[in-house]
Amino acid sequence: MKIGISVADFTWPGGAANIGPRLGWIARRAEEAGVYSLWVMDHFFQIRLNGPPEHEMLEGYSALAFMAAQTERVRLGTLVTGVTYRHPGILVKTATTLDVLSGGRAYLGIGAAWNEQEHRGLGVPFPPIAERFERLEETLKIAKQMWAGNFSPINGQHYQLDWPLNSLNTLQRPHPPIMIGGSGERKTLRFVARYADACNLFGADLETLRHKLDVLRRHCADVGRDYDTIEKTTIGAVSLPADPAESARALEQTIAHFRDLADLGITQVILGIPDLWRDETLDRLGALVAAAAEIAPVGAKS
Repeated sequence: MKIGISVADFTWPGGAANIGPRLGWIARRAEEAGVYSLWVMDHFFQIRLNGPPEHEMLEGYSALAFMAAQTERVRLGTLVTGVTYRHPGILVKTATTLDVLSGGRAYLGIGAAWNEQEHRGLGVPFPPIAERFERLEETLKIAKQMWAGNFSPINGQHYQLDWPLNSLNTLQRPHPPIMIGGSGERKTLRFVARYADACNLFGADLETLRHKLDVLRRHCADVGRDYDTIEKTTIGAVSLPADPAESARALEQTIAHFRDLADLGITQVILGIPDLWRDETLDRLGALVAAAAEIAPVGAKS
């Protein structure tokens, strides 16, 4: 089982002057602990799950580029880019740049977007949900065409690109893994089957996850896609208590849950960890990553 870390809260002691040094330290320490991937949200205001909108928030791709320079092996991505925030051609160029400068370590995390408050606040158009999904599908097609080196004009319903040039191209070929975030059964999971390399499902109860994966399997059958070629990931929270006895119990419970996820075919768990900025929190992360590495998801190849 691979472990990813989501860095979603930047309200740390020391204020703005401490965010850069501490974020670099988190990235380096996470890599040293064996973490497989590092993620940031693609939001411009803090989201209600983590705090008020006024809390500190970094622009996602700038933060990823910064972490890329601090690390050598860990994978990097947004969880996930809202399709409304950037024109598709610019998004492809941005993700390509991250992949090249990181030495081929980028994911393209993407979804239909949802946070109306920051759209309205920053003057970004927020179309109805049906249109956002139309734009998401067009963006996925544009990304695949540009990464394939096909510079033919694109005349979509929402986007028109006269010359979708992408030079230079990504180091990962045919392209960085595309991860679609969300659990919607009619559109999101259908898009995963048709266009994506990975899905990200919210850390719901096991029966809900089993159901969502069954839906994904049916969509794969409908489009002729090999279900096993899709990376299955979840996102959830975990606590790393300071007290040794509490920490041991929490580790045991967490690893038991990871085994249940592995039985469903989940291969990567992306974790939000409270107080990630604390030295002692990162000190305890290595034990979790090492224990998770012993778990072999169903269908995993040795």
